[in-house]
Formats: sequence, structure tokens, C-alpha cells
Amino acid sequence: MVDLRGQHEKIQHELNSSILKVIHSGAYINGPEVLSFANKLGAYLDIEHVIPCANGTDALQIALMSLDLKPGDEVITATFTYVASAEVISLLGLKVVLVDIDPDFFGLDIDQVKSAITSKTKAIIPVHLYGQGVHMETLLSLASEYDLAIIEDTAQSIGASYNFTNGSMKMLGTIGTIGCTSFFPSKNLGCMGDGGAIFTKDALLAEKIRMISNHGQKVKYHHDLIGCNSRLDTIQAAILEVKIKYLDSYNISRQKAATFYDEALNRLESIQIPKRRNESSHVFHQYTIRVLDGSRDSLAKFLKKADIPTMIYYPIPLHSQKAFVSDRYSFGTFPISEKLSNEVLSLPMHTELDDHTQSYIVNSIKEFYTK
Repeated sequence: MVDLRGQHEKIQHELNSSILKVIHSGAYINGPEVLSFANKLGAYLDIEHVIPCANGTDALQIALMSLDLKPGDEVITATFTYVASAEVISLLGLKVVLVDIDPDFFGLDIDQVKSAITSKTKAIIPVHLYGQGVHMETLLSLASEYDLAIIEDTAQSIGASYNFTNGSMKMLGTIGTIGCTSFFPSKNLGCMGDGGAIFTKDALLAEKIRMISNHGQKVKYHHDLIGCNSRLDTIQAAILEVKIKYLDSYNISRQKAATFYDEALNRLESIQIPKRRNESSHVFHQYTIRVLDGSRDSLAKFLKKADIPTMIYYPIPLHSQKAFVSDRYSFGTFPISEKLSNEVLSLPMHTELDDHTQSYIVNSIKEFYTK
């Protein structure tokens, strides 16, 4: 699914040099590379405040902690996504409010978001799934109307942009109140371990986020807030400082691979290739098809026999997970997510895909449907 070795071999000298520099310095925690990378990421995203942290899940949790929400306050997010967004809501004693997604772009169903808003709703977490954005302009309008915070989850969409109707453009993660991302190794911008970051344009909020991620302290041993210990390792920051220079080229490689898949698969009646929003670019963290004829699992097994890996993101919507079972939700509550969980299949997608490899993949898919 991901060829990190091939990606890293091309920049091995730079990576080795950066890693050894940290090792020789002895500044393993909060070394200068952490701030340097934060500044480079801020410049890339065109946002002033970037606070690195230990991982993407911590980023979401710290973002919520910074909003001073109270137990029982409600936070809306999608049922069709990775568990982290709902997990951190529950960990903080907040109420998870799940909504369905749209079937074409896998983003929050905005109409359902609006219907789910109550007097207790305080925030919305849109997940920019697979590499492209939720309809942020409409979501911003809704948040403004009801005075809600928006925490963007860009773990799968770092580097994607969003075009507004007035002609302006912003990077995903810089549009809402707070943006969060993950640097898990397989991400479009990935390190060699765990890592994450939080970004905001609000200086006061940024200061609070920095304090929360550092045991609630601004001055050492003066703990003004209840916080946590979440920091980006200096070696990982050094790795990311090298790799961020290549992020645009990595995303272009993914887009090229996606076009190859599109052209090869768009005539198969049983396959729906990924659709793109007009408003958002797509950086293809995943290339996710929908298998419409009920043969998804059979196709995955067929490809596995041909040594072609696939993944299902995600096989069980959150409302059907044991951890989130609720009387409010039953089977059929979110029909789109339930349907997609039986149809989606992600094909290999990474920066090192070549035409020969992709030809083998798509020819194997075609063979499955002609056998």
C-alpha cells in the first residue's frame, strides 16, 4: 500500500544528515529543529501559529481542550471515519453527535449537521477524508450562524487547498478555528514514528494550546492549566523538515497515479472511481473506489492472491462500533455510511507508484471482472 523505503532512498543523504545532527547535538527533546519545522509548516500553510505535538490524536484532543468545553457539551463529527475524532470527544466527557456523509465526496452531510445542532452544540469536527476537503464554505456559514468552533482534521489531506466563491484560496486546516494533522509514516507528509501538529490563526488560542501540550505551563514549574505532555520528538521534526520540501512533489505524484487509475477503471460498470469537489484539490492520501455490485470482498481476495494489497477504510461506521453504541443510533440510522462500509476499497497509493506497477494492478482488476 505504501513504499516508504523507495521514497526515503531518494533523499537518504539529507535524512541521514538531519538525524545525525540531532544525535550529535544531544537536544532530543524540544531541540531547535522542532521550532524550525513548525515555522516551515506555518509558511507552507500560510498560517501564523503551528504547535507540533506527539500525534494526530493528541492534536484533536488538545484542540478540544483549548475550547473550554464542559462535560455534556456536544461535538458533531462523521460516523464514517477513523475512530480518533470521536474518541477524543468521549475522553473529555463531551457528547459525540454523529452524522452521515455524502456518498460522492465522503465529507460531512451538511444538512444533517444543521439538523443535529442543539443548544448544547459547541463544535464540529469535519474530517477531510482520503485527501480532499469537506464543503467548508457552507460549514463556515453554519458555524457562524450558531457560534460554533470548527476543528479541521487534515490527517489525510495535508497540502490540499480550498477555493472560495469569492476567488480566495486557503489550505485545508487553516479555514476553521483550529486545524489538526498527523505525521504518521504513511501520511502524505509522514515522519519515521508518531507525530502531529495543531495550527490556528488566533494568537491567544495558540498560546493556550502550547500551554496545554506542555503540562499547562508557560513558565517552567508554573502550571496555570490542566494540560498533558505531547511533543514532537526532535529527530522526527528533523525528518519532517527535510520532507516538507518535497510535499508538493509527493502530492503531484499521487495525483498522477490517481489519473492513471481513473483512465484505466472509469469504464468498468461495477467500479465508481473517486469523485472530486470543484472547490477542493485532492491530494489522494487514499485512492478509494466504490465496488457497486457487491463483489468488494471477493475482489480484494482476488487481488491479494495476485500480491496486490488493498485496504478498507472503513469497514465499520462509528455508530456500529461497540465503544459508541447508543440508543440514539440503530442500523439504518446512517444508510450512506452503512452502504459505503460494504463498498469502499482503497488501492495502493504512494509516491513511488510507476506505470508498470499500476498496469499490473488495473489489469488484475479487469481480469477479475472478465474471468
